Amino acid sequence: MNLSWGRFRAVLVKEFIQMRRDRVTFAMMIGVPLMQLLLFGFAINSDPHHLPTLVEMADSGPVSRAIVMEMRTSSYFDFKGLVTGPQAGDRALRDGTANFVVVIPAGFERDVVRGLGPQILLSADASDPSASGSAAAALQGIVNGAVAEVLVGPLRPAAAGPAPVGIAIHRQFNPEGRTATNIVPGLLAIIMSMTMVMITAVAIVRETERGTMEALLATPVRPIEVMLGKITPYILVGYVQTGVFLLAGKWIFGVPFLGEGRAFFIGFNLYIVANLALGFLISTVARSQMQAMQLSFFTLLPSILLSGFMFPFAGMPGWAQAIGSVIPATHFLRLTRKVMLKGATLPDVSQDMGTIVVIMLVIVTAAMLRYRRTLD
Repeated sequence: MNLSWGRFRAVLVKEFIQMRRDRVTFAMMIGVPLMQLLLFGFAINSDPHHLPTLVEMADSGPVSRAIVMEMRTSSYFDFKGLVTGPQAGDRALRDGTANFVVVIPAGFERDVVRGLGPQILLSADASDPSASGSAAAALQGIVNGAVAEVLVGPLRPAAAGPAPVGIAIHRQFNPEGRTATNIVPGLLAIIMSMTMVMITAVAIVRETERGTMEALLATPVRPIEVMLGKITPYILVGYVQTGVFLLAGKWIFGVPFLGEGRAFFIGFNLYIVANLALGFLISTVARSQMQAMQLSFFTLLPSILLSGFMFPFAGMPGWAQAIGSVIPATHFLRLTRKVMLKGATLPDVSQDMGTIVVIMLVIVTAAMLRYRRTLD
């Protein structure tokens, strides 16, 4: 069979014309690889640094000040200030203000000089093991370097031992360092984001492709009524998903649920509505089910990489944290981990809920502005 270059050229030109008209697909072909390159190249860090750290100083002296100064200059710890007692430090770990609290005990300077080998307590938020592991291991080297600079001259005999100052690590909220304890609550946020957004977007676009949207647009139904009518059935789907995750997390993976059920219930309802509204917004942009799926995937990628699900949020650069802060999954992930792993109550997660509400209102407003009572 002979190949006709004329017919081949005609088909080739046709495909380029069709590609040019399908701008969303072409943008996805360029945008998704570029996003992956930027995120994996700059934002993702499996060895996080600059993690927020607080210090409780029950004793102050040359050695204590040297240790604090070394922490200030360390790339692992971002020194945020002092706390006055164990309650303040525990509260900072629970609400996510700090990843670490370093406690220098009373009589520390005296015991160092006497060569008694006192210990510094490192309280770590171990709900994310990848965030606490490397930094906790680095603290011993930081302390040894600071002590070696101070114990000179007449104090040199105090540094003769193998470790003039020890480190006692107290891992809170996930003392065994189990990855499942961290992953399962976060996975709930990602799975719900993927299914809620994609299902809603594809379902609405499918009606347009089949022509059934014409009958809906011919009725006096308002945009907000269309949105509510479309997303409400999928709220029940979200309930089923959440129930399955909670049961599987408890009975299969042993993930605890220590917090207030009311706080979790309100939070996941807000999160479901925010994602369904995002799916509705995507449906106003997409012209086909394929485009709806592509755009849904485009929103899913930042949710996975910039929300703190796979990599510690505090270890990402500032611009990546700024982007992650406007992603609903970021705040629901924090809310879920606080409630399930840290025993949070409604006041403890009110800020995360408020942020989800603000993002949800922005998405709903954009969807209403994009919605048209016409098929054109």
